[in-house]
Amino acid sequence: MIDFQSAEFHDDPYPALADLRTHGKPVWHEETGMFLAARHADANAVLRDKNLGRIFTPRTPEDDWFDFNWLHADSILDSEPPKHTRLKSLISKAFNPTTIRALQPDIERLATGLLDAAERQLGDTGEFDLIGDLAEPLPVKVIAFMLGFPESDEHLLRPWSQAIVKMYEVSPTEQHKADARAAAHEFAEYVHSLMLERKANPGSDLISVLTAVEDDGRTLSTHELIATCVLLLNAGHEASVNGFGNGAVAALQRPDALQPLRDDPRGVAPTAVEEFLRFDAPLQLFERTATADTEIGGVRIATGQKIAALLGSANRDESVFDDATNMNLGRPRNPHIGFGAGIHFCIGAPLARLEMNVLLPAVFERFPHLDLTRTPERRPGFVLRGYQSISVTA
Repeated sequence: MIDFQSAEFHDDPYPALADLRTHGKPVWHEETGMFLAARHADANAVLRDKNLGRIFTPRTPEDDWFDFNWLHADSILDSEPPKHTRLKSLISKAFNPTTIRALQPDIERLATGLLDAAERQLGDTGEFDLIGDLAEPLPVKVIAFMLGFPESDEHLLRPWSQAIVKMYEVSPTEQHKADARAAAHEFAEYVHSLMLERKANPGSDLISVLTAVEDDGRTLSTHELIATCVLLLNAGHEASVNGFGNGAVAALQRPDALQPLRDDPRGVAPTAVEEFLRFDAPLQLFERTATADTEIGGVRIATGQKIAALLGSANRDESVFDDATNMNLGRPRNPHIGFGAGIHFCIGAPLARLEMNVLLPAVFERFPHLDLTRTPERRPGFVLRGYQSISVTA
């Protein structure tokens, strides 16, 4: 059975996940106390079944975890209808496909500035970091721009986010817990101060808009607004950073698969981005709790029991994807669930897709001979899968 703490599993979970799929149904995992849904059909059903909810359990002692707990309890990600319905209705008035599409010129401008800096770094040292110099700062800058965060404070955002999301791993350490509590408090206080400022002096930024959204007299509470801003950073950039980095490494390690992107960056980018997200998913596990007895893949999930959709495994399911273990950047049919599905489909997915579709072709147009200089440094953990650094040359 899978050992979620194994360094070998973290390095390459896919052989173990393939073995899990051979069971043909969800499998009970004693160590975590939940079922694991590894096949595409089962994982997709977990995400869509109305009897399987995102039930947030407050961490204790609650005084120590106060900010962390309400940041999740009042987030759209950890809410179920009718609260989820109300939050989604309000948030979508400010954060929707139209507002995201309008960001493209700003994303292109920010990406160009980062590419210019990477090119200077390449000239000085002969290499640059695909994560630290491009994939990581771009979505942080985009979210900061949207929310109206001062540029001088951008450096605070990624560490706060990384500290909070480490709590989504299967067994976070005591240090991770302490870091998450501190980050939740500091991040909440920071956004709260900006919210008060924007209420007094509203602008065109997303925080100002969120303070004013209304639906049938309903508005976002202070906690809901802050939780939304924190979620937008976490969901809106973790997927982009890790999706881009995971896919880039896989492609650079497979020259034949990468060649179409080198030959036609803009033509291939749309399908390449989706294949990046399928081939090595940035989010590997999404947990749900049964609010009523239900059945997934022929297995009964009793009320109160947990089941996890294994997204990375589902995206390698041989019954759904032709030649599933190989990367095909021109894959014509790609029903991956890298961003989830159902009512909890990743709120940051459209923004992450746009960022990746801007950055990926721009990188290969600027650096057509991009290549790895050393073995990339992977971040420890399984649930949020990504790289710490990816040193490249051109």
